[in-house]
Amino acid sequence: LDHSSAIICIDDVYGGTQRYFRRIVNPSMNIAVEFVDFDDTTVVQELIASCEASNRSAKLLWLETPTNPTLKISDIHQIAKLAHANGCLLAVDNTFCSPYFQSPLELGADLVVHSVTKYINGHSDVVMGIVCTNDDDLYARLKFIQNGVGAVPSPFDCFLAHRGLKTLHVRMEASARNAFAIALFLEQHRGVKKTLYPGLPSHPQHELAKKQQHGFGAMITFYCVGGKEQASIFLQNLKVFALAESLGAVESLAESPSLMTHASVPDDQKAKLHIDDSLIRLSVGIESCQDLICDLDSALEAAIATM
Repeated sequence: LDHSSAIICIDDVYGGTQRYFRRIVNPSMNIAVEFVDFDDTTVVQELIASCEASNRSAKLLWLETPTNPTLKISDIHQIAKLAHANGCLLAVDNTFCSPYFQSPLELGADLVVHSVTKYINGHSDVVMGIVCTNDDDLYARLKFIQNGVGAVPSPFDCFLAHRGLKTLHVRMEASARNAFAIALFLEQHRGVKKTLYPGLPSHPQHELAKKQQHGFGAMITFYCVGGKEQASIFLQNLKVFALAESLGAVESLAESPSLMTHASVPDDQKAKLHIDDSLIRLSVGIESCQDLICDLDSALEAAIATM
């Protein structure tokens, strides 16, 4: 992107992404970054016009769907049409769904990014990312930049990622089955205020998820009854779920976004996005579903017992 251009990013986004945009891209590259809810495309259109009025041409729309951590779903096809009508590129972070459960390029996106560390590799032993495009000119530009800055993974990391890719379909199906059963369990548990999972009919964008995804994935977010103390006790009492920030591997993980993955998000923004201390994010793996449910039940009961 050119200096003095602008990026419009979805407001509910991975903490590392917003930190990079706020604290590196904006001050170091003189590129404006605006964060907005993409649910209302009229607001996005107005923001594009506002950027133009301030002599900062919007060049890139950055989207996560489902979002991290509250699992909001955005209509990729509609946002792609909006982007292209205004001369913008659309980039979609597809990490949560993986290529198996969602194909943003087919829905009109220009760029798709994945943290290969997560589902594509799937074994928690690679740190890598990729950007994909079906545009020859974009590919040539990105390939030149990659070569120029030396952003090339090691041969062994590539070997490990290819190894993981061979079982992507098996792992995604198994983890999604577990996640759906766990989401149903959490939705009925007395220790849970609210469960967010695109596969539940109660999810606000459930129908949209059914339309544009090939499956609902294995990420679940829920709010513990109580607050920070109960969420902490819940996490401390897990035995099968590991307490960790990552996601997308064969093992199940749990974390507190407000204190871990999204700790760098400004407090006012966290409040706006409902990322509070009772929020728990689960990455469901491929272990025995019954073992996972029993683990969650035991930890939730331990948290409730302190109230």
